[in-house]
Amino acid sequence: MQPAEARLLLSVLVPQLKEEIATTHKVLAAVPPGKEDYRPHPSSKSALELAWHLASSDWWFLDCIVRGEFQAGESGIPNEIRSAADVLAWYDRNVPPMLERLENLTDEELTRPVPFFGLMTWPAVRYLLIMMLHAVHHRGQLSSYLRPMGGKVPAIYGGSADEPMQPPA
Repeated sequence: MQPAEARLLLSVLVPQLKEEIATTHKVLAAVPPGKEDYRPHPSSKSALELAWHLASSDWWFLDCIVRGEFQAGESGIPNEIRSAADVLAWYDRNVPPMLERLENLTDEELTRPVPFFGLMTWPAVRYLLIMMLHAVHHRGQLSSYLRPMGGKVPAIYGGSADEPMQPPA
């Protein structure tokens, strides 16, 4: 990948990534307090586990892209994360600064080949799409938990029954 191609990809993906981060914030914020143990099936992650996976994975992907190296992340939820509100506060503190670091990468950092656990080696910037797809997948899972937990489903890519799409004024 040439530097101009990487810059173009970054210029396309970062605005979308900012929207995705804002949407993830809305879904995390919609988890009803006290319902974090909810799971739709015994094999499913709890709402708290899924919220943490979603939030920490966004940070992990950005961190690995910025560092130019994918390493296994921490497993489990940190002791200080006890509620969805804790996850949301952590997300808001940690993800935006990492996104800012991403935006400041040099051409060489954006184009450097980065191996992904022996499965593939891509230019660093290309992993942003995988990051977004991963978040969309898990955000969809978490949003499907909301109504059964007694919460409201926010608008994601259009209106929801709880937050209908509003035409511009």
